[in-house]
Amino acid sequence: MSLFIKKPLAFVWKDFINEISYKFAFSMQFFSILITTVTFFYLSRLLGDVGISYLKPYGGDYFAFVLIGVALFNYLKISMEGLSNSIREGQMLGTLEALLVTQTEIPTIIISSSLYSFIFASFKVAVYLLLGTLVFGINMSNANLIGAFLILLLTIISFSSFGIISASFVMVLKRGDPVSWAFTNISGILGGLYYPVSVLPKWLQKLSYVLPVTYSLEGMRLALLKGYSLSALLPNIVALLVFSVIMLPLSMLVFRYAVKRAKTDGTLTQY
Repeated sequence: MSLFIKKPLAFVWKDFINEISYKFAFSMQFFSILITTVTFFYLSRLLGDVGISYLKPYGGDYFAFVLIGVALFNYLKISMEGLSNSIREGQMLGTLEALLVTQTEIPTIIISSSLYSFIFASFKVAVYLLLGTLVFGINMSNANLIGAFLILLLTIISFSSFGIISASFVMVLKRGDPVSWAFTNISGILGGLYYPVSVLPKWLQKLSYVLPVTYSLEGMRLALLKGYSLSALLPNIVALLVFSVIMLPLSMLVFRYAVKRAKTDGTLTQY
């Protein structure tokens, strides 16, 4: 097995062992998924047909709409927090500096440090969707799985770019991380997490379309709930591709600068 595969797998195994060592906290994550799903199911029953005109493009079912939003939002949280937490841990334990003086490339460190988090997030998303379809009766029989997978892949890349920038701020500023706070909260308000973007005032709708999460949530809902074809999903796919192509190289440059700045200041191992 090549080093290209061995190193990421070593990171994943290390993070998995660390995660399951806290058995109660690990199991509580699944209980949290169940509680969240049940809460939104009964909330949707309370709302009934309220706002159905806004939900019509997505099938008219608020529970299905919000469950996909909550599930997919896991990737944004992992992107913004996963790598930052790894950087913090590496600074506190001194493992970050040890890694950076080895022959391990910075992109490998970045990808490997958050790989387990994305794998586990994917597992949680699958649990959300299985609960929704098998227990609570969401109809995804016409889902375009290829389109959904493509949107998911571009979502992870575009979200991760902002997460890398967030981790760069953590490396330099230590406890100050304005990128994570601002991006996560603004995305939750404007991106269509709990309600369609169409309910927002026109000027906020325009602002929402500068966020990748808007295209991710809309595209995933249309692919899973309405079975839109790849050509119909193209506006969302192209938008996410543009975010990925621009932001990923930019985030790598920012991270390299942050490492260089922390080394120059002598604060690489400080937190």
